[in-house]
Amino acid sequence: MSGTSLDGIDAALVAFSKTGTELISKFFLPFDDTLKLTILDLHQPSHNELHKTQLTGNQLARQYAIAVDSLLKQVSYLPGQIQAIGCHGQTIRHCPEHGYTLQIGNAALLAELTGITVVNDFRSRDIAAGGQGAPLVPAFHDKILRHPDIHRVIVNIGGISNLTNLPPGNATSGFDCGPGNLLMDAWCMEHLGLPFDADGAWAATGNVLPKLLDRLLAEPFFALPPPKSSGRDLFNMAWLQSHLHGEELPEDVQATLLALTCTTIAEAIIAQCRGAREIYLCGGGAHNSALRRMLAGKLPECSVQATDVLGVDGDYLEAIAFAWLAQQNRLNLPANLPRVTGAAHPCILGATYSA
Repeated sequence: MSGTSLDGIDAALVAFSKTGTELISKFFLPFDDTLKLTILDLHQPSHNELHKTQLTGNQLARQYAIAVDSLLKQVSYLPGQIQAIGCHGQTIRHCPEHGYTLQIGNAALLAELTGITVVNDFRSRDIAAGGQGAPLVPAFHDKILRHPDIHRVIVNIGGISNLTNLPPGNATSGFDCGPGNLLMDAWCMEHLGLPFDADGAWAATGNVLPKLLDRLLAEPFFALPPPKSSGRDLFNMAWLQSHLHGEELPEDVQATLLALTCTTIAEAIIAQCRGAREIYLCGGGAHNSALRRMLAGKLPECSVQATDVLGVDGDYLEAIAFAWLAQQNRLNLPANLPRVTGAAHPCILGATYSA
């Protein structure tokens, strides 16, 4: 998994059985600054972008192959022992309103480099059936994190935040809430030269700007009912700059962006997950203690903890989920939840490149 945050590649070696899901090994391969900037540039139209996209996809495939090789070497596994690689690829366009999504990573090259069958392009089939193609992970949350009696909500805070609603006795639902770490990370890089605001320490030195927060919250996406999904196509630095007057202190903007992330998550839970009692966080945002405290303050009737307390590594939960999605493909089983994505029916997700 390499997500909207563009920090790097999460690789997980996973075994599935009738008794559960076992994370055997994990490995993180960071993106270098050049690759990260190249991917960022591809989010906007540019000269010769098709050629650049294909070259970057090849580069990503080689990075994915390094991650896979490193992961297997940690536990002395051979490629022949692996049934499949589930590779989400790197999203550079997500436009379900136009009937397409684009994740790059050249799965054919990855299969060639690793000698392992690769399943990729998980979102397109759902979009073809009228869905958003996202979020897809709620189906996996439903399998491993549902409680028979307690109403849980799983919140993944990566570049974009999304939630999974797990009400006992009722169907699972889920959707994207809005920006997670994406805007905070970009603002931090622009003003401090750091990839993220560790523990929200910089945001804590600023003050939330109520008028700016109101302007950001006026974005129509937040008022849309589920199903809905989003990404860098909407929430980016240009979007943020369009709401600034120019005289704001950088630390105040950072504090306001933290409040934006927490407010949109909390309001989504209050509106769509009535009766929730336990909130579990995963993704990079789960490590931000300032974010956790603010979110808990906005949801006083709920406990707010990381998925790690349930025995599920929150940093690798998405990578584990895409292993499960690959398994569903190999078993010829549907893996989307139409209630979540808005698709007309359950679909078998993914395209396969055999070893």
